[in-house]
Amino acid sequence: MDHAETGDSGLLNIQVTICDRPYRLKVKPEEEETVRNAARHISDKIKELQEQFAGKDKQDFLAMAALLISVDKLSPENKQPADNSEILDELEQLNRQIEKAISF
Repeated sequence: MDHAETGDSGLLNIQVTICDRPYRLKVKPEEEETVRNAARHISDKIKELQEQFAGKDKQDFLAMAALLISVDKLSPENKQPADNSEILDELEQLNRQIEKAISF
């Protein structure tokens, strides 16, 4: 189960699970729900891919989920007037965190 606790910096220490692996993150309280929803969305996309393509490695499913979610967010029909560079920066940061956690 994912949980949260407040740290000294005013950030929440939360844990989310993606691909059956727990990840500890520090987030602003107002971002907690968004981060949890994003982790849930990634997990749902991975489950969907696992049902379609049997026998693949979890890393393959994670990579494909990231790609599909990014394509969906960046497609012309889903573009918002705001600059997408912030979203891309966040995705790159999450990707670095995931790569760091996987490399243990």
